[in-house]
Amino acid sequence: MESLDLLKIIAAIFALMVAIVGHEIMHGWVAFKYGDMTAKNAGRLSINPITHVDLVGTIIVPTATYFLPMLLTGESGFLFGWAKPVPINTATVIARGGYNAAMQVDLAGIVYNFTLAVVASIAIMSMSKPISTDSLFYIFTYIFVFQLLIINVVLGVFNLLPIPQFDGAHFLMHLSLKHKINAVATFFYKNEKYGIIVVLIILMTPLKDYLLLMPVQTIIQLLLS
Repeated sequence: MESLDLLKIIAAIFALMVAIVGHEIMHGWVAFKYGDMTAKNAGRLSINPITHVDLVGTIIVPTATYFLPMLLTGESGFLFGWAKPVPINTATVIARGGYNAAMQVDLAGIVYNFTLAVVASIAIMSMSKPISTDSLFYIFTYIFVFQLLIINVVLGVFNLLPIPQFDGAHFLMHLSLKHKINAVATFFYKNEKYGIIVVLIILMTPLKDYLLLMPVQTIIQLLLS
């Protein structure tokens, strides 16, 4: 393996950790602001990535979407994954701030991802593209920032999708409950166990091109224009 390939892999792993750990911490932090101590008491507001590792989302899925294509074809895929969900007592949040507060908790991770993507896009446009005479540190930094941009846009877009167990579905649940459209919330609640199946179907079929890759490419082009 060439040193540049190794730098890309390390940079991608670090960028993914920053994206998914920060995403989960933001959920817990906003809930904490509304009096929910669940995440804090569980030690899940920590930046230690070990406390947020999920077997499927942090290890298996990233390997399948990024490293497996690299091993099979020599070209890397897109890096995608998620961390172990932060425990939140939604009842406490709603009691303190209503359904608007619950929706803020739902969107906190997405807002974090898109904010980080904007910051990364500004940084990447202020940096010159690395050349062979640049230091390994500069090359690594450039790759890391670029991966940070891509991964955060991917996570932001994906979590907006109304997939059971994920942020988009949680937001729609609380929005529907706010407006007393209970059927929508009931639908997502009853189908939560199928969320991972939906994710795998999207990632393993052409659906990912339309629901994930095309929106991601459009947003990245806008950020870098």
